Amino acid sequence: RLAAVHGALPAVFESGSWACREGTRCGLQADARCWLMGAGASLAAARFWELTVPDGDDGDGDEQQKLESRKLFVRVLGLYRPFYRLLAGGFLFLASAVACETFIPHYTGRVIDILSQDYQQSQFTSAVLWMGLFSLGSSVSAGCRGGFLLCAISAFTRRIKHQLFAALTKQEAGFFESVKTGQLTSRLSEDTVLMARTVCLNANVMLRTFIQTVGTIYFMMSLSWKLTCLVLMETPLTAALQRVYSAYDLRLSLVLQNSMAEASEAVTEAVSGIRVVQSFNAGKHEARRYGNLLMKINTLKIRQGAATAVYGLARRIGLAMQVLMLYYGRQFIQDGQMTTGSLVSFILYQSQLGLGIMDFCLELRPGQMTALVGASGEGKSTCVSLLQRLYEPQQGQIRLDGRPLSSYEHRFLHDQIAVVNQDPVLFSTSIRDNIAYGRPDCSLEQVQEAARQANAHDFISNLENGYQTELGEADSLLSKSERQRIAIARALVRRPLVLVLDEVTSSLDAHAENQVQQALAACSSRTLLVIAHRLRTIEGADQIVVVSRGGVAEQGTHQQLMGRRGLYYRQRERLFTAPA
Repeated sequence: RLAAVHGALPAVFESGSWACREGTRCGLQADARCWLMGAGASLAAARFWELTVPDGDDGDGDEQQKLESRKLFVRVLGLYRPFYRLLAGGFLFLASAVACETFIPHYTGRVIDILSQDYQQSQFTSAVLWMGLFSLGSSVSAGCRGGFLLCAISAFTRRIKHQLFAALTKQEAGFFESVKTGQLTSRLSEDTVLMARTVCLNANVMLRTFIQTVGTIYFMMSLSWKLTCLVLMETPLTAALQRVYSAYDLRLSLVLQNSMAEASEAVTEAVSGIRVVQSFNAGKHEARRYGNLLMKINTLKIRQGAATAVYGLARRIGLAMQVLMLYYGRQFIQDGQMTTGSLVSFILYQSQLGLGIMDFCLELRPGQMTALVGASGEGKSTCVSLLQRLYEPQQGQIRLDGRPLSSYEHRFLHDQIAVVNQDPVLFSTSIRDNIAYGRPDCSLEQVQEAARQANAHDFISNLENGYQTELGEADSLLSKSERQRIAIARALVRRPLVLVLDEVTSSLDAHAENQVQQALAACSSRTLLVIAHRLRTIEGADQIVVVSRGGVAEQGTHQQLMGRRGLYYRQRERLFTAPA
């Protein structure tokens, strides 16, 4: 695919340029910039071809699963056909927003050059004006993109729900005897929304990444193709390193899990058969056997830690590339090949090229509260989306109890990972039905227990009809904190392994926040992942993870991070007062 596309795309581009009477762009002897741009465009086109029209002869189980996922993605994309105008509008505004963002570093360098050389008011005003226009264009386009895609998701969900409900009404009675009502309700209410969002989100990410990468590389090549080649050398090295480490770590983790299971089994056998052990005077033998297993586990953990340390050290290759880039950039400025503003623009483009969740390693400790903090756009919400499998990681793995998320059945996974968002959706049914949503077999006692854990039982009991209160009538009487606590109870009734709270206190006042804080305190036995902009929400967390530029910048408790006086300390005012 790559060879075919790489052979065809440059010829098509040159023919189009000639047909438009613009002349050929690269000439008979293409320079490195033209070749690299053609290679990048070919790689992206081949990847898009592979995603939309995948091969059908993959033998490996993992590859077969990916193949089925891609086919399903294309099928669902076809269901969006009646709403192609909304999708096209959303993607058009997305392209406009990304294009406007791409021009901003260029004019930033222009401003620096104007200020550092002979100052001319007209040039300075022009550069600043263009920066302002592109910034405004990016903001407006991003807002329009969100509006179009939300309308597309809403229309798609309405259509699919209607078709699914119509199909259910045509089923025979035997079908409803073999399929539980809760499963049908979940498919109708939850899976349709998830399917609609997944398509838009993945297409959004793919298109944005493609446009941003092509635009960024183009500007970088126009500034200095030599520095661009130096920077791009990091990509294949990092990818190969990641692949080797992931495979080794996965094998080691499986062996470690088996060894820990053997050690637990040895203890169980010895304790349950203690009479036999004592009668045969085999206590020393069992102790030696258990000690050998512990030694094996310790050796595996040492190997795992050493591999992680070596991998972390090797990932610093990016820092070495940046040092080389600055060194050669200085040389190019002295030789007159670049200006100071051009180098600044190049650095800004280079920093944009690799943004995303990368080199991100985080462990959610059982029974503890982990808080993710950072400025908007640093990757916190992307982490939540990855946990929900709205995105698939391009590299690395996300594991639950040692197993990759992809190995879990969809419904089981969403029972184990419950998410409470900033603006919870409550339905026009009773409070009991809202808490037991998707769980028709849930008893009143279980609902009340979940409400107690969420600090919601008292105010619900004080309502005239208690748990039978219809929210369609009383919804306007509920405060934001009460709605939030009902949503937390709805998550807790599922008894999830991991509870994710995404900005649950960002729009609450001090009193309402305190009520939700009490609900969080009651969930202390759960594994909590909290994303917040409020200091009070996260200062009591067992571990705080500061996310910056798609990676973990700092990690520790509130006291430890304040004592280090690092990024968390320096940005605490901005981090904990910025809007979500």
